[in-house]
Amino acid sequence: MLLILLVSSVLYGCGGNESSSGEGGDSKDSGDPKVLIFGRGGDSVALDPAAVTDGESFKVTKNIFETLVEFGEQDTEPNPGLAEEWKVSEDGLTYTFTLREGVKFQDGTDFNADAVVKNFERWMNGNEEAFYYYKSMFGGFKGDEGHVINEVKAVDEKTVEFVLKRPQAPFLKNIAMSPFAIVSPKALEELGDKFGEAPTDAGTGPFKFKEWKRNDKIVLVKNENYWKEGLPKLDQVVFKSIPENSARLNALVSGEIDLADGVNPSDAAQVEGNDQLQLFERPSMNVGYLGLTSTRKPFDNPKVRQAINYAINKQEIIDAFFEGRAEVAKNPMPPVIGGYNDALEGYEYNPEKAKELLAEAGLEDGFEMELWAMPVPRPYMPDGQKVAEAIQADLQEVGVKAKIVSYEWATYLEKARNGEADAFLLGWTGDNGDADNFLYVLLDKDNIGSNNYTYYSNDELHDLLIAAQSETDQAKREEMYKQAQEIIHEDAPWVPLAHSTPLLAGSAAVKNFKPHPTGSDFLGAVDME
Repeated sequence: MLLILLVSSVLYGCGGNESSSGEGGDSKDSGDPKVLIFGRGGDSVALDPAAVTDGESFKVTKNIFETLVEFGEQDTEPNPGLAEEWKVSEDGLTYTFTLREGVKFQDGTDFNADAVVKNFERWMNGNEEAFYYYKSMFGGFKGDEGHVINEVKAVDEKTVEFVLKRPQAPFLKNIAMSPFAIVSPKALEELGDKFGEAPTDAGTGPFKFKEWKRNDKIVLVKNENYWKEGLPKLDQVVFKSIPENSARLNALVSGEIDLADGVNPSDAAQVEGNDQLQLFERPSMNVGYLGLTSTRKPFDNPKVRQAINYAINKQEIIDAFFEGRAEVAKNPMPPVIGGYNDALEGYEYNPEKAKELLAEAGLEDGFEMELWAMPVPRPYMPDGQKVAEAIQADLQEVGVKAKIVSYEWATYLEKARNGEADAFLLGWTGDNGDADNFLYVLLDKDNIGSNNYTYYSNDELHDLLIAAQSETDQAKREEMYKQAQEIIHEDAPWVPLAHSTPLLAGSAAVKNFKPHPTGSDFLGAVDME
């Protein structure tokens, strides 16, 4: 009998029932572990931060691993992270980082300069299939002509020096991104191929990996030896996959979860009217768009791409599906990003102009196409299917017959990345708050086959974007980006649709949750009342 009582007590104390710590209202008094259950729209792809590009993976890895430089609490300004301070040479080619003392990986090994070097060597010696983001942010891999980093070396145990081939203005913001978090070299070696599935004791962050049940949940537990004093507040974080937005909100209302990502704009009033809940607005730094694959006929003709831009009523889409919590997009990056070209006139809704351009392209009778609709809600587009249906109706008015198709999310991304779609709905949440992270990453020829899904290529644009990367005078950079947006606007590889304000909801018991504009939220300071 004593054994049974002991086992029961242990199971209950470990949160074995996985109920929300906010449920019942007595967890604080009873001494139960503080457990936060975070409901989200999809599962992670993998938990090796350098090997993924999806936001659902970064939501988790952000809380296991850390970067040399951190973003601000709710902005993208570079702040000290695993590096306490840094110095930049006058020519902008050498960055010297002083590392934080007394930090250990969760496996007990020391965080030091050698660990930083080994991580960067791992990425530099990789390839595009293994490390998409590394290529996008640093111009390729070791031996490639465009590769920005010449050398990373350990000066001493707590000093790392980066030597660049050319100045890269957003370098500090780039290394603050989640994909470039520093991982324990010992864990990488010991876990091998299993690292991406179960990164046990591999980071320096506030939480440690415990368990992953695919398409269900990922469980993290408190790092008792975390270097930030007094953190984390929580004992456990559970990332729970609930694909439907409405089902996720119902789970929050019933107390099954504590936080819900991806709240429909139409449900905001319901949340605000419930004193047991709270509504969060994620600072907007995104764009939702219709991509037009420029290597597929008839979208290889700029006039056809311009016609599609004129044919779509963006304001109606925003009014119908964003409930006023978005603004019409005219550029491929949002207005909060430095270098945004506000003087540029967007394509107005003008079906007659669209017909004229189609006629000039020899398509006065229209044409047939496939329109790919996202199968999952995303922060920049709450309902891809309904947006696709609205676009389909607009295109019908100018003689274009669009057949809506969709695929499972991972397949959708892979096929679109391979250039198999005529036109596809997609979007982007900025990684670092820099124009380079939108214009170069999404629309430069260097990134065809990775983040440039439209296969759009313009040599004049490429030269301008590379020059802007290397220009350290921010005012001059911003002028270059404004010029780049004019080129993109004329070539029209996208129909920019919306810049949204993503919504989340939480139990009133959740304290100090600060949604980050990148979509990767630090949960180390979150508490449950």
